[in-house]
Amino acid sequence: MRVLVAPDKFKGSLTASEAASAVAEGVRRVYPESTIIELPIADGGEGTLEAAYRAGFEKRLTTVVGPIGEPINAEWALRKDASGAISALIETARASGLEHMPRSSRNALRAHSYGCGQLITAALDAGAAEVIVCLGGSAMTDGGMGAIRALGLSVLDSKGRDVPLGGDGLSEVAAVEASGLDSRLAGISLRLAVDVRNPLHGPNGAAHVFAPQKGATPGDVSLLDSGLRNWAAVLGMADHRETDIPGAGAAGGFPAPFLTFANASMESGFALVAELTGLARELMDADLVITGEGSLDVQSLEGKAPIALAHTARVHGVPVLVLAGRILVSDEELALHGVTAAAQLLDCARWESGAPDEEDAVNNAALYLRGAAARLLTESRAKILRRSPRPERAQELA
Repeated sequence: MRVLVAPDKFKGSLTASEAASAVAEGVRRVYPESTIIELPIADGGEGTLEAAYRAGFEKRLTTVVGPIGEPINAEWALRKDASGAISALIETARASGLEHMPRSSRNALRAHSYGCGQLITAALDAGAAEVIVCLGGSAMTDGGMGAIRALGLSVLDSKGRDVPLGGDGLSEVAAVEASGLDSRLAGISLRLAVDVRNPLHGPNGAAHVFAPQKGATPGDVSLLDSGLRNWAAVLGMADHRETDIPGAGAAGGFPAPFLTFANASMESGFALVAELTGLARELMDADLVITGEGSLDVQSLEGKAPIALAHTARVHGVPVLVLAGRILVSDEELALHGVTAAAQLLDCARWESGAPDEEDAVNNAALYLRGAAARLLTESRAKILRRSPRPERAQELA
């Protein structure tokens, strides 16, 4: 039996690679003769760099301006293919992530993406013809204004003065001037990896949905949303392209100016990572997939990595088991998305070996994952055999 172990990170507990190792050990306890392929995944947000390194990218470090002004040594990645073409991969979280600032109302308003723009510049300096920017874990709601300013766009108020960095400056923007914009930006493929469908502004936009997680008060949210509307209007006057589209609300509205001034496209983060890692090739020959993440909830059903993987596996008829620290959706909902069976580490009533509480589950996630993988495999034998695309190999489960 060929088992593809492909989890996302268990945030606060395990990287995707660590989670994959723990699950694989659990599989070996039950099926020691099985072939196990460990392939950590991500959905284009935090954790994508780890997947990129496994795909042959090399680590780079660049000192940039953090989301509230402190210098940060930000990690990114670079790869040259057989033809000599260079690709770069950047995570917004590394330069402008929540981890780099305390959450507060003041910081939620002044946080910016300037450091992300500096990383794009570093990628251009390295000769990248393709730049992949993974949008997730960001601290800012600045509509990408900081990043595009780092690349040379002038952002001006009604008196022709530079608008201060930060989301609270968006309402002051009256005009943009592109004469100083880095000309190399027009000559590259800029791929924006998104895992949400939220528009730039409005009730489901970047400010209303994500800014509260960054410390914004209700009043801050109204201010930021108004600023994003104004920013979209100014960008529209500059180029007449639509920026308030599904996905443009990712990373505080980061895509907006790049959709206007660059050869940018928004793509499914999961699909992009699958392309980088060769996931599709491995899935074609798998008899079983085991995936998971720290918290499986309603947002996960919108296309986070484990559910996106389950959708893909379903097309090939491959059964999927899901493990999570906690699961906040029903088995019926998961089944609709292609999940054969699922279990959470907090499920003490079902398993004597389950975690007694959330703190213990976080601190000892690898231990519980090993046990949970073994137990779920044992309990799900009949379902896996029934759904396997290759019953003759899945007979090993009997």
